[in-house]
Amino acid sequence: MEAKAYLRNVRIAPRKVQIVLNLIRGKDTATAMAVLKHTPKAACEDLEKLLKSAIANADHNFSMDTDNLYVAECFVCPGPIMKRIRPGPHGRAYHVYKRTSHITLVLKEKE
Repeated sequence: MEAKAYLRNVRIAPRKVQIVLNLIRGKDTATAMAVLKHTPKAACEDLEKLLKSAIANADHNFSMDTDNLYVAECFVCPGPIMKRIRPGPHGRAYHVYKRTSHITLVLKEKE
């Protein structure tokens, strides 16, 4: 049995989220929560809320024991890119790409 939680269109680049996801992959939920609380990255705040949501999904929807949960899968996919134009010197235009992310977190129960 597995419980999933999704976070769509987060306004942070996928490569920045991937760094934090690599820290929590395969760890139990208590350790993962501690890592997210004490890591000084911008993505940690959103991932902490997502982990809490996945734990709540496991408890409410599947009646899983929350003490035996671990992060089985976590990955990030690129979302839509907001394209902006910034003026440059000599009448040029610089393109600014504001990237977004779709994050998926899967929890499973230890056996």
